[in-house]
Amino acid sequence: MSAIVYHPKNMIEPMEGHLAPRTVAESKSEMAEVILPNDTNPLGNLLGGRLMHLIDIAGAMACHRHSRSYVVTASMDHIDFLAPVHVGDLLILCSSVNRAFRTSMEVGVKVWVENYMSGTRRHVASAYLTFVAVDRHGNHLPVPQIVTENEEEKRRFEDAGRRRELRKAESQRKQTKK
Repeated sequence: MSAIVYHPKNMIEPMEGHLAPRTVAESKSEMAEVILPNDTNPLGNLLGGRLMHLIDIAGAMACHRHSRSYVVTASMDHIDFLAPVHVGDLLILCSSVNRAFRTSMEVGVKVWVENYMSGTRRHVASAYLTFVAVDRHGNHLPVPQIVTENEEEKRRFEDAGRRRELRKAESQRKQTKK
């Protein structure tokens, strides 16, 4: 199977410096967390802020793997809380880089609750985050481009580009209001 760096015009773009492109699969990360009472509200449901913290860590893991550098969170673009998570649940967070830009990466994180008795999973949350690769002094570093290998990865690549354009437009709109 040959892989290409997928672009809207279906062209291969020259890479900056010596950074070889990496596949989405190389960034995939998974982490698990058992939900304990100190993670929950008085109703026994996982706190949204705690889930956001875990999503941030899972997203950073995928971006570390892709960029092979330190990364910092630039934004949490979107999060959907789909179902409550309870004390004792096994939370599974799956992440991978959707698209790499010059120094930033968009990552998708999908969160599941796994019933470890039956082996079934239930989707409970999803989020998109942007991370920036930095050196130990906080200077931005270029990141490798992403290689898509199937239609789902291509769709996520394209969607990430559209979300980036929306973020830029919103930022410009806010600037003109000042």
